[in-house]
Amino acid sequence: MVTGPTTREASADRRPGAASRGTNQTGVRLYNERLVLSLIRRHGDLPKADIARMTGLSPQTISIITNALEADGLLLRGKPLRGKVGQPLVPYSLNPEGALSFGLKIGRRSVDLYLINFTGEILKLLHKTYPYPTPDGIRQFARAGIDELLEGLPRALTTRIAGLGIAAPYEMWTWHEEIGAPKAEIDAWRQVDVRAMMAELCPWPVYFANDITAACAAELMFGNGADHIDYLYVFIGSFIGGGLVLNGHLFPGRTQNAAALGSMPAPDPGHVVPPGRTPQLMNVASIYVLERELLAIGRNPEILWQSPDDWGDDLGGALDRWIDEVAVSLAYSIIAAIAVIDVETVLIDGAFPTHVRSRIIERTEAEVSHINRQGLSPFRLLPGSIGNAARAMGGASLPLLANFTQDREVLFKDNA
Repeated sequence: MVTGPTTREASADRRPGAASRGTNQTGVRLYNERLVLSLIRRHGDLPKADIARMTGLSPQTISIITNALEADGLLLRGKPLRGKVGQPLVPYSLNPEGALSFGLKIGRRSVDLYLINFTGEILKLLHKTYPYPTPDGIRQFARAGIDELLEGLPRALTTRIAGLGIAAPYEMWTWHEEIGAPKAEIDAWRQVDVRAMMAELCPWPVYFANDITAACAAELMFGNGADHIDYLYVFIGSFIGGGLVLNGHLFPGRTQNAAALGSMPAPDPGHVVPPGRTPQLMNVASIYVLERELLAIGRNPEILWQSPDDWGDDLGGALDRWIDEVAVSLAYSIIAAIAVIDVETVLIDGAFPTHVRSRIIERTEAEVSHINRQGLSPFRLLPGSIGNAARAMGGASLPLLANFTQDREVLFKDNA
């Protein structure tokens, strides 16, 4: 395995986490650096004058910060913008090679390993499916995958790797019956600290977050999430889940489990749980339900996991029925969530083709229109912009969130 100094080590005098960062003055400087990087990530190219106006900081302070970030290789100085009164404005943008990050998505049917750059471009990726995940299988995949993705990477870029982020469901050993996993084998996850396991395989800092929270982070950093101040995020994978953004920042909640939509009660379509039990949203609006439907009619469901972006054209009535049931149950859950958090936007995404996402949104909108919403503020249902890649992208976003944004204290108080 190729090893080298981390981004922190390569510029230890300025990067977050360095030992020299200890005084209140340094803490303010760190905050301001992260603020500038976050604004440029959100708005694109920005000249110093615009950054000063947005932050309320003096032009001299902004000049010092942008010069330092440019020296660290995190910002690029653009060509002067001429044609206006006064000196030409020089825009600054994020340097795609300023930092690289690994993202490991551990799912109940597949695992992905991504290597992305500072602006979210996927440089390399690996994808593997399985009947169910095991610690040994994930360890072997990650060990070989990291070496494979590093192969041929220029030395200058290996020194810019900020870390590895893991996006995985909490309590991997639960719901083994839903995915048909032997309880004895899936129970092995009870004894595994996933972050510690991965830290043994790589020389960089390792971060962990719930897979759907991570997907929400990816939408915020690299997708259309930055266009909305507050939104509820819905991701439909093997199991449905949710995330929440308030005031432009991730809101993971007291125990990092906010917007756990999969656990919300759902209307019972009559076949998803034993009689006498109330189903949860995940029992109705998850892809594993469609998988069971396909098996019941003698169809091979492997395409759902092998080709998440292309399910083909012959899933027929099984897909139609599943979309209808997803829409009914999801509409009630969204209305219930809106009554509590009062956001103006709901973004819906998932591990499926874009045309399936469009149909789910259209049907959910129709179901929402039939529900009494008296007393609630209007809201919109919109598509997410990343799709199946959101969870792995979210994992890869974690080291970038931890080192270069204002969300570090929200997500990583006990995870550094």
